[in-house]
Amino acid sequence: MEPNRPGWDEYFMDLARLVSRRATCLRRQVGAILVKDRRILATGYNGAPTGLAHCHEQGCMRAELKVPPGERHELCRGLHAEQNAIIQAALHGISVQGASLYVTHQPCVVCAKMLVNAQIKKIIFLGEYPDDLARYILEEAGIELQRISS
Repeated sequence: MEPNRPGWDEYFMDLARLVSRRATCLRRQVGAILVKDRRILATGYNGAPTGLAHCHEQGCMRAELKVPPGERHELCRGLHAEQNAIIQAALHGISVQGASLYVTHQPCVVCAKMLVNAQIKKIIFLGEYPDDLARYILEEAGIELQRISS
């Protein structure tokens, strides 16, 4: 490898970090990239659905109710980065079957179930997320999990 040239995992994770900068969540900025055969299929970041007010405009219901991370995902106006990446692929008719997901944080249980059904084969992530059930579901489904350092 050439000096200073990033490997594929570093390259795609750097892009996931860049995507996370578009996030509108007040609590956590997450970016996700679906990749297959070293080609980007779709990206996503966490935030309110298209056309709705963002959290920085409306406030954070989860913060106001003091909901801990990893709990009560339904008490949020936003979609997660992984969900948005899957939705973007679906909107554009792109199959994600067999793809890998690069994401800045370990997926939650809701996203884990979606990733299982989308037939994602591998998840590469940076930061932990306090959701043991998500990790259990992904492992039970045979999805490879790989945490890499920043």
